[in-house]
Amino acid sequence: MGKGVPFIDLGAHHRGFAAAFKRAFAELLSSSEFVLGRDVEAFEKEFAAYVGTKHAVGVSNGTDALTLACKALGVGPGDEVIVPAYTYVASALGASFAGATPRFVDVCPDTFNLDPARIEAAVTPKTRAIMPVHLYGHPADMDPVLEIARRRGLKVIEDVAQAHGATYRGRRAGGFGDAACFSFYPSKNLGAIGDGGLVATNDDGVAEKLRMLRNMGQRKKYHHELLGHNNRLDNLQAAILRIKLKRLDRHNKMRQSAAARYAKALAKTGATPPAVRGGCAHVYHIFAILHPKRDAVMEALKAAGVGCGVYYPTPVPLQPCYAHLGHKKGDFPVADRLSAESLALPMFPEITPAQIATVAKVIGQAVSL
Repeated sequence: MGKGVPFIDLGAHHRGFAAAFKRAFAELLSSSEFVLGRDVEAFEKEFAAYVGTKHAVGVSNGTDALTLACKALGVGPGDEVIVPAYTYVASALGASFAGATPRFVDVCPDTFNLDPARIEAAVTPKTRAIMPVHLYGHPADMDPVLEIARRRGLKVIEDVAQAHGATYRGRRAGGFGDAACFSFYPSKNLGAIGDGGLVATNDDGVAEKLRMLRNMGQRKKYHHELLGHNNRLDNLQAAILRIKLKRLDRHNKMRQSAAARYAKALAKTGATPPAVRGGCAHVYHIFAILHPKRDAVMEALKAAGVGCGVYYPTPVPLQPCYAHLGHKKGDFPVADRLSAESLALPMFPEITPAQIATVAKVIGQAVSL
């Protein structure tokens, strides 16, 4: 099959940034502003403008963003947060770390996002918030989520860790809820060179509380009003993210072009490519197909040196850390199916047509056996 294909190629992605990164690092060493410096402030303003929110508060990573957002919105012990059953565990952990309990709801079979039709049945007197996750880069269906939240008096916390730049009805994901949480883990569409995260919000009070919570609960030095955390964003990561933000839309378009090429190449392999609903722009953080012969396809790809992965092999409600909630297989049938049939293929802005053709050829040969 020739050369293999990496699952993600950060080396190729970062080559075009190398000179700008070196300049930013030299400036950082000169200024010695390593934590919450001017680059953090500038990035927060630039990112808020990009998403379309009044505030953006940089924090240490995406999981901490979710936790602090819950706390800043008053979610805590005794409360429940509605979370998709099919997502990365961090979505649920954010609620748990705030002291609340995740209340899991099944997802849509096409977009893999929280199914709005199932939300109301999960609402209890303890429900305090809904957490739609824009999974893999496809926006969640926000209009019905927001309508239910308004009617029920619930907060909405968007998990945008995988959807930087995705749009829903012409607006960017992250600009809809009471708070929106981003991760800048290196593999994300907008990735740092280490960990980083951010919470976006239009609420002045929530933004102020977030800034206090991330920095030891203080508004001014040595005056600790809240039981805060050490969840600050490093200035180096902010400087890197400022550079990369300028090219985010261009790189998302490259991902979208690659996805279209994949869909054509996979047409006769029995694979179901990612769906895109009307009014939505998918940014393909993960290009996940569904295939009834998923495991055979995965083994063939690995044997050919093609990177791939299962996102996620076990639905979050069935993870050992949530065993106390008493869920069992069959409670969330769509999530069960996705865990059994979903396979993530190589996806990064610089992926070439030849690499996509290689992936499709291996899959085609695997399913013809």
